[in-house]
Amino acid sequence: MLNGIARALSILGHPLLSLPGAALLLAAHRGAGPARLAALAMGLGAIAAGVMGYSHWQVRRNRWRHVDASGRGERRTLNRFLLVLFAVAATAVWAWSPQRELALGLALSALLVAVAMVSARWCKLSLHVAFAMYAAVLLLQLSWLACAAGVGFALAVAWSRLVLDRHAPRDLAAGAIAGALAGLAFWRLLPAVAG
Repeated sequence: MLNGIARALSILGHPLLSLPGAALLLAAHRGAGPARLAALAMGLGAIAAGVMGYSHWQVRRNRWRHVDASGRGERRTLNRFLLVLFAVAATAVWAWSPQRELALGLALSALLVAVAMVSARWCKLSLHVAFAMYAAVLLLQLSWLACAAGVGFALAVAWSRLVLDRHAPRDLAAGAIAGALAGLAFWRLLPAVAG
């Protein structure tokens, strides 16, 4: 039963769900109309589909055991792919869309992945926790209560990753710190980017 709850929390806290969820909530809060919300959802969905397609392709080629990329070499390959994907997406949004805040969010996502890659020698930084905490800090604009709920959710995701034996406590702490810093950087840089 405990493993089932942990698995469900881990899936709900997946970076391809937690951060897009926060982005859509923020866009709705800022008054985005249905067409803009649909476009944002489709763009974020395309990124998620790209990641899942890549993961399935690696499994079909027998390069990975499972789409979750748990092995060290699998994680390294996935992180390189994510870094390029987020950087290309951020550049494309910056060049062809007026949504500078989305470009900033994608660029900071690429930075989070880069931090995970650089820190891999010392720890297996949890991107699940990093992106959940990033999303939580983004919810500050909605309210302190929304941010607190997001932090609570990020802590639940961290617990799930421990129960599922995916990370050690230091990996989770590193992810939480990196994600919180990414969220704070977003709010710090947004006025310069949007203005």
